[in-house]
Amino acid sequence: MSPDHPPGLDLDRLRGLLDQERPGLVHGPLTGRLIEGGRSNLTYAVSDGTSKWVVRRPPLGHVLATAHDMKREHRVISALHPTNVPVPRPVLLCEDEEVLGSPFYVMEFVEGTPYRTADQLAPLGPDRTRGAVLSLVDTLVELHAVDPAEVGLADFGRPEGFLDRQLRRWGKQLDASRNRDLAGIDELHASLGRQLPASPAPAVVHGDYRLDNVLIGEDDKIKAILDWEMSTLGDPLTDRGLLVRYSMP
Repeated sequence: MSPDHPPGLDLDRLRGLLDQERPGLVHGPLTGRLIEGGRSNLTYAVSDGTSKWVVRRPPLGHVLATAHDMKREHRVISALHPTNVPVPRPVLLCEDEEVLGSPFYVMEFVEGTPYRTADQLAPLGPDRTRGAVLSLVDTLVELHAVDPAEVGLADFGRPEGFLDRQLRRWGKQLDASRNRDLAGIDELHASLGRQLPASPAPAVVHGDYRLDNVLIGEDDKIKAILDWEMSTLGDPLTDRGLLVRYSMP
């Protein structure tokens, strides 16, 4: 594969689909590149020389039927796009695996930077970094303020028992990946199980909300929230707790 035809992205078939489903959208030959940094689903930048889009698809090879759900990702950004929550504009969902070998969706390309390390933030300086972080928090508030029923996401998850399921799930993950002793970790898990708080009204939960899953513009504002593969309906405090954890050294 050439750099303009990365594995997993058949540009000729993609062009044919876009011409059929969105006539007039594409105005020239397509080129594409894999966007580095994703840890699960594959993300490509595609351009016709004038406009740019993003294609999201599952990893190459065998994947679990319930994992890497492109329809689910497309559904949540489609529901949130008309709200104040910044997400890329959805363009197309394709569930026909004959096109790229798996379901995928296309969305607009949003200009911005995903900051992944403190070194990347350093050139911004303390004032601009503070502004970006405040925008990160304000944007999460906007997400959690969305009424799921009003945007067609009332059945997007099972909020009842959400915290209990999360605790059991991550306990199993810990047991499956345990390779060294961590003092007090089992006691902490048991203590959390005894003290699960009552959840507030359910909200759309991103599931992995952090600085490198958003795009920040030159004005230090959040331009788009990305990577919705873990989103669901649940306790919004889990997003906040995870964000605080990611902010710790």
